[in-house]
Amino acid sequence: MKLTKGKLYVCPTPIGNLEDITLRTLRVLKEVDAIAAEDTRHTIKLLNHFEIQKPLTSYHQHNEETKGNHLIDRLMAGENIALVSDAGMPGISDPGEILIKKCIEEDISFEVLPGATASILALVASGLETGRFSFEGFLDRDKKNRRQRLEEIREEDRTLIFYEAPHRIKTTLKDMIEILGDRKAVIARELTKRYQEFIRGNLKEILQHLEEHTPKGEMVLICEGADLEEQRMKQQEILEEIPIKQHVLAVMEEGITKKEAIKKVAKLRKLPKNEVYKEAIDI
Repeated sequence: MKLTKGKLYVCPTPIGNLEDITLRTLRVLKEVDAIAAEDTRHTIKLLNHFEIQKPLTSYHQHNEETKGNHLIDRLMAGENIALVSDAGMPGISDPGEILIKKCIEEDISFEVLPGATASILALVASGLETGRFSFEGFLDRDKKNRRQRLEEIREEDRTLIFYEAPHRIKTTLKDMIEILGDRKAVIARELTKRYQEFIRGNLKEILQHLEEHTPKGEMVLICEGADLEEQRMKQQEILEEIPIKQHVLAVMEEGITKKEAIKKVAKLRKLPKNEVYKEAIDI
């Protein structure tokens, strides 16, 4: 006789204030056979607060492969399991993503419950553009990789969302200022907790604030996207200061012909085409 597969429930937990948990999540935590937690010591406090008694097992980035397979075996055997992280939505910047992929591969049912998510809370409270945004999570701890990623998103015009630890935030801000420029930004820390704080200003102002006040608590950094029109105008100002011939060569590097480049430079610099042609005749 074939066993009926169990179901995985992805359950968001409070990011600070314990009241920020849904009635549905509480019901599921009470009904499942077991709970897979990022840190069982942390999760037991939550369960005790709501008087929930269920078997706990650890599932985190250091055991995601072996424990992930073990959890899949239990689900295949018919158990219903809840997946929780220390705070917020499992699967965002944590190994819950891997377990969900395994469930899809093994045709195991799963359900994602709605709930607290630090990134969206911080974005809405930031006062920056919310219509279009890009979630970047944690930047790489390695300086070279971190700076490379910032270079890659330098011209991203959507609002940028980052997670960062207090001991790395100042280094990250310095890299951002150098690579992205001094943009508007907001740091949200200790969200929903007693000492919740929003630090607003340009990146340089926020860095100055953190130089004077020791950063504490996990942080969400919201940074405005690139102003592509402003960047284009600045680039245009730089190009207009160089000789016409060099300008044509620079435009040709975009992969267009000399004729097309002359036409484009003439339009950009508001000059007659024949004047630009004379300067570029020997290219």
